[in-house]
Amino acid sequence: MILILTQAFDPHADHVAQVLAARGAEFVRFNPADFPANASLSVGYASNGKLRSCLRLEDKVIDLACLQSIWSRRPQSPVAHEQVQDPAVREFITRDCQTFVQDLWDTLPCRWVPGHPAAIKRAQLKVSQLRVAAELGMELPPTLVTNSRQDFLDFYDEHNGNVISKLAGPAFDRTIAESAGLCRYTEVVSKRDVAYAAALQYDPVILQAYVPKRVELRITVVGQNVFAAEIHSQQTRHTKYDWRRYDLSRTPHLPHILPAEIQERCVRLTERLELCYGAIDMILTPDGRYVFLEINPSGQYLWIEDNTGLPISSAICDLLMAGQGAAS
Repeated sequence: MILILTQAFDPHADHVAQVLAARGAEFVRFNPADFPANASLSVGYASNGKLRSCLRLEDKVIDLACLQSIWSRRPQSPVAHEQVQDPAVREFITRDCQTFVQDLWDTLPCRWVPGHPAAIKRAQLKVSQLRVAAELGMELPPTLVTNSRQDFLDFYDEHNGNVISKLAGPAFDRTIAESAGLCRYTEVVSKRDVAYAAALQYDPVILQAYVPKRVELRITVVGQNVFAAEIHSQQTRHTKYDWRRYDLSRTPHLPHILPAEIQERCVRLTERLELCYGAIDMILTPDGRYVFLEINPSGQYLWIEDNTGLPISSAICDLLMAGQGAAS
């Protein structure tokens, strides 16, 4: 049995579920946000220490001890029942449920894709990613993460103003950012930004020297498989600095053949971060250098598959169906 943890709207999970169904695999989909209002979880120990745990949904009872793998796609956190109205009580119950769910997940010995929740959380940290990538011999853009006005100005001058900025937090979350009015892409640091450098004291930012691009690369690692795609982001001004602005009709996406040593480093990076899946962003410079930007342990990939034909979903299904016993 495979457990897919994700929110209600998730085209990636929908597609993988279709592939799993076509292969005859048993799976169930569950969003932790449905707990405790519309689902129940139980865990118990016998006197001999034997563990029993189960998930009860409307029409299913899942023995969690029998799971071969869990795909932690994009799950939401537990939410207190709507009948609990008092804000303080709601917050207490929500935190209690979150703690219990995390505690329960920690007891399950099955394979986690992209990795155990604790590993996913660690792997999202940008400074740590860069450290591991550097240790593996990947080239990095000169980078500064700071809330210091002076350090920012020194870095800006050192690179003659050819600097980009991006959020210092974990994976880019369009839904959260837009709902808070804080949606922000990678941007070139302007002279106007320099004038407001003192505002850095309120929140740190990632600064990197601008790296010229022949193409950008989205490299999806699934176990030992590496699927690289070229994103020709420089063909339209809209995506010049951040391809997440998506201009697909004018931004060609093509399969890319990585050098063997870059492939190996990508696999080793995911392994060092205790992941078996990761979406890596790199730049291929005009003079042929591969420059690492970041890795997203839960990164999107379906648009890459649709535009290039790379069989990423199939590889994910292989990983989920193989379970814990197979090589990563």
